[in-house]
Amino acid sequence: MPDAVQCSQQGPVWVVRLDRPDVRNAVDAATAQALHAAFLAFDADPDARVAVFHGAHGHFCAGWDLQSGARLLAQDPQAGAALQAGLDFDPRQAQPLGPMGPSRLLLDKPVIAAISGAAVAGGMELALWCDMRVMEEDAYFGVYCRRFGVPLIDGGTVRLPRLIGMGHAMDLILTGRKVEAAAALQMGLCNRVVPRGEGLAAALALAQQLADFPQATMRADRMSALRQWDLPLAEALHQEWERGRACLDDALQGATRFAAGAGRHGRF
Repeated sequence: MPDAVQCSQQGPVWVVRLDRPDVRNAVDAATAQALHAAFLAFDADPDARVAVFHGAHGHFCAGWDLQSGARLLAQDPQAGAALQAGLDFDPRQAQPLGPMGPSRLLLDKPVIAAISGAAVAGGMELALWCDMRVMEEDAYFGVYCRRFGVPLIDGGTVRLPRLIGMGHAMDLILTGRKVEAAAALQMGLCNRVVPRGEGLAAALALAQQLADFPQATMRADRMSALRQWDLPLAEALHQEWERGRACLDDALQGATRFAAGAGRHGRF
């Protein structure tokens, strides 16, 4: 049986592939640890600029592996307490492990989700953890774990309202309803919708576009946007300046390229 998490590189772009076809790429404890390790390795690679995260065999991720949870309970009626202890979250940890793996990490580089088929429950939370989401036209989201009493503990209740607003978020969180690609695009839940079977290629093309930009400036702007949520306006503006000021040499070099005729009229 192939490894559940596989990594490959296409120049500066990493591809992280989730491969558990028998459970629609649902994540058990070992897979969560492997995903966590894969994205830390991507972040530490000095040659890596962008990662694309996708699921093999037609599905992104069906969430937490409920079958593995059922086996735990069958083996030990007190498994719930042990599970809670094992997943406890100390925000002071530098590289915290989430129940689904990387969901508590704040990486220095962007990750793009290439979504086909199901991205539901914890799989939806993994997609929300990514910076951008490219969705195939027949793919779908949904808080499907609502039916089974499984809580959103991989950032879903935090990232979803921040991404699409409280009204849409409450609708999805409370009802657990299916959200297809067209509706996801309309509410801002995904960034691109592409034909069936083209999600990975489209995400890779987008990743290469990001990889071609001046990296220090892009990462500074990205981190400023991610860090500003819990700051008063004045502090948020100050941290934006502090991150951006280190990139002013890049800005002047970019101005020189523009003056010489590069990148005019929105060309990349």
